[in-house]
Amino acid sequence: MPISELVLIRHGESTGNAAAAAANRAGAETITVDRRDADVPLSELGVQQAGALAAGLRPLLGDGRYTEVWSSPYVRAVQTATTALTAAGAELPVLIDERLRDRELGVLDLLTTLGVANRFPLEAERRRWLGKFYHRPPGGESWADMVLRLRSFLVDVAVSAEPTRVIVFCHDAVVVLFRYIVERLTEAQILQLAADDPVRNVAINEFARTADGGWRLVRYNDVSHLEHQGVPATEHRGEVDQRARH
Repeated sequence: MPISELVLIRHGESTGNAAAAAANRAGAETITVDRRDADVPLSELGVQQAGALAAGLRPLLGDGRYTEVWSSPYVRAVQTATTALTAAGAELPVLIDERLRDRELGVLDLLTTLGVANRFPLEAERRRWLGKFYHRPPGGESWADMVLRLRSFLVDVAVSAEPTRVIVFCHDAVVVLFRYIVERLTEAQILQLAADDPVRNVAINEFARTADGGWRLVRYNDVSHLEHQGVPATEHRGEVDQRARH
């Protein structure tokens, strides 16, 4: 049975998100994180957000429709999925796929924008020239690289005999690039979208299949489940591409 509904959820605030925000506020060049990116957990607020997400999941999981839950292998995504599903009373396995992981930044990992400019000035200039979509830092990935792995994930899930709804716990860049794929957006459109309306932590983003086989955006950046429970919403956007500035 083909997928009729695709739900994308960014993880809750992570300790890495909080550390990056603190580094930028302080004008620091480096972000203080004591573990590799794949092992960064949720912050205390992120755990609260994941628990509050249960209120947004219950209507989706209570309609009897067959649902598969997938997650990035990164700790913060898996932790969000398991925390939210447990709080929602849903006994669904969380399936892991490495293609859903966050963007790999290579030599620029744990550097702020200021840190990149000061320590890798030629790379900073190359990033400005190529733009966020096509710039691949040494040892890392571009957004275009990520698109290739996300396209293959969608193809593999689509041939499954079972799912009608797929829920994916992932990262902000992954959510944005799924929109690029299913809505057939251009480079300029996706860069502007990321600049104007960055993905919030534990936001629900939902697509429904149309009669012609395409996708219709049902909702984007929905954090009403946080607002109803008085849990702060967080954004933690990445660097805004120069091409998207007004």
